[in-house]
Amino acid sequence: MLAGFATPEGTDAYARRLAARAAPGHFRALDGRRASSLGIGTYLGGEEAATDAAYRDAVVAAVAGGVNVIDTAVNYRFQRSERAIGQALAALVGAGTVRREDVIVATKGGFIPFDGGVPPDPHRYLTETYVRPGILEPRDVVAGSHCMTPRYLRDQIDRSRANLGLETIDVYYVHNPEMQLGEVDRAEFDARIRAAFAALEEAVAEGKLRQYGTATWNGYRQPAAAPDQLELAELVRAAREVAGADHHFKVIQLPYNLAMPEAFTRANQRVGADTLPVLQAAERLGVYVMASASIYQGQLARNLPPLIGDFLPGLRTDAQRALQFVRSTPGIGTALVGMKSVAHVHENLELIAAPAVPWEQFQRLFSAV
Repeated sequence: MLAGFATPEGTDAYARRLAARAAPGHFRALDGRRASSLGIGTYLGGEEAATDAAYRDAVVAAVAGGVNVIDTAVNYRFQRSERAIGQALAALVGAGTVRREDVIVATKGGFIPFDGGVPPDPHRYLTETYVRPGILEPRDVVAGSHCMTPRYLRDQIDRSRANLGLETIDVYYVHNPEMQLGEVDRAEFDARIRAAFAALEEAVAEGKLRQYGTATWNGYRQPAAAPDQLELAELVRAAREVAGADHHFKVIQLPYNLAMPEAFTRANQRVGADTLPVLQAAERLGVYVMASASIYQGQLARNLPPLIGDFLPGLRTDAQRALQFVRSTPGIGTALVGMKSVAHVHENLELIAAPAVPWEQFQRLFSAV
């Protein structure tokens, strides 16, 4: 396993090495570290060796070219994405391209993963892997696939560390915790999330994690009255109640793109006496935001209306324009984009030379779309 973790000194050195190629503002402040405004995601793709190799090559190209944020989850491609990242990081560090402390690695736990592919007997696999060893009980599982008990999360953290080949994971998310609200009431959810946060704080104390948060799909975008809406201030309060003012709940992930702008437009979060969109709430609460689905799984990589190009000049492709929209949005720290093609990595890396769109121009663009 690679020792260490992303540090202020390491990420600053990485950013300085890229200074000749990266526009001011490409690197943003993530609790003392410098995180690239673009991050590589690893969600899509089949469970075969060719995709493993493609992701390895893409991660190597991205990190070498100016992306120091890598995002994955234990369930992505049945643990294969984590393993591909681990191989890429070992190659990068072994070649001296980067040091471990230069790169921010984030993963997630919550969905029960198979191992490498769908087993012939999924029920037997789950029983033998998770139930019989006492890692989870059937009553812990919601929607047939989701669990966030302390014992289960501790197991998943260790699986992810082994897959990634890392002693310490920089950011660990509870993955789509709002799914629990489909089967338990709010009081039970609050108890479960506090127990999960307590387990994650213990993992931080053990040196297995540095920080944690929540990665959601619906939770932060929903109207305030929706049954599965999440209040960021309440989650931060839960972390504070578990661990005090020095808690490690520091990062959230949510979908945001030209077609899904709710994080910027929908005022659904209570912070004190104010009702705010989640991006403003996160800024006020000191929480970094990573945007998933920045090009909506490829749907925004082509055929954008011409007016988008009018407001985002100097870019060559619609994928670049869609990413530029996300990384220019006030409150977004890192725009994540899935990349398993080195050609797509190089295309998207062209963006790091472009400054984010100024606020006045962004306002006009947002009004136009």
